[in-house]
Amino acid sequence: MHFTSDQYLDDRHADDRNPDDRHADVRTPGRRAADDRRPDGGVREREFTLDGIPGVLWTPANATADAPVPLILLGHPTLGLRRMHPRLLDRARHAAADGFASAALELPGCGERPRVPALDLARAELRRTMEAGDPVGDELIDALVLPLVDRAVPELRSALDALLALPELTGPVGYSGGVISVGVRLAAVEPRIAAAGLFAGSLIPRATFEEARRVTVPLHVLLQWDDEGNDRQASLDLFDAFASPEKSLSANMGGHTGVPAHAGDAAGRFFARHLKP
Repeated sequence: MHFTSDQYLDDRHADDRNPDDRHADVRTPGRRAADDRRPDGGVREREFTLDGIPGVLWTPANATADAPVPLILLGHPTLGLRRMHPRLLDRARHAAADGFASAALELPGCGERPRVPALDLARAELRRTMEAGDPVGDELIDALVLPLVDRAVPELRSALDALLALPELTGPVGYSGGVISVGVRLAAVEPRIAAAGLFAGSLIPRATFEEARRVTVPLHVLLQWDDEGNDRQASLDLFDAFASPEKSLSANMGGHTGVPAHAGDAAGRFFARHLKP
């Protein structure tokens, strides 16, 4: 992946860019790279596109071809990279402080990407179901999540091909957070994923339980005990289904957004154990 734009701005200018200047051509066919800036905290931030899909790469300031760093793929909700950027940047800063690069890719049908009609229909049905106070059935969960997983996982694998070709990045690779069914599928099929930190906070299709039985990498699963939008028992059943010899469950009191700060520290130590030599 060849970047033709190499621009460094302080954090005050991070959101002041002309949208028309975000994307500059790169030499690799089908791939373009955009802005390259360095927020405070010793993190280099580069936006890119991969076959038309937007993404962001964060690397520690000391990552070089002579001293490459392991990579963590940052999962995120279906709210779009722009909206999620502050949270992702905070996670990237913590990862960089631990010696890791991190990257996020826009999910299918989200952010600046074209809509996926099947997903939009399922989301509309979910809203109607919840407003009516009706239970969310297996068929609706499948329709809501599986098309996203089927599209997102191959894209993440292609992103790994491109990112690991950069001289300052190396394996092993971790996966952290996001839609748990995406993380489960990726950990089951992608041999470069050496460890995964998963957030049990989203609806789980039936197929994901079967895929969990194929996951053998070390796992660190975060569960918010009082998450109002999460089926706690389903999350516990999924954890039980994982075939990983090493798996840990970090359960904390509180709702979906009440994750305590120390939970991030525990995840950092988990990745340090499994991604560092």
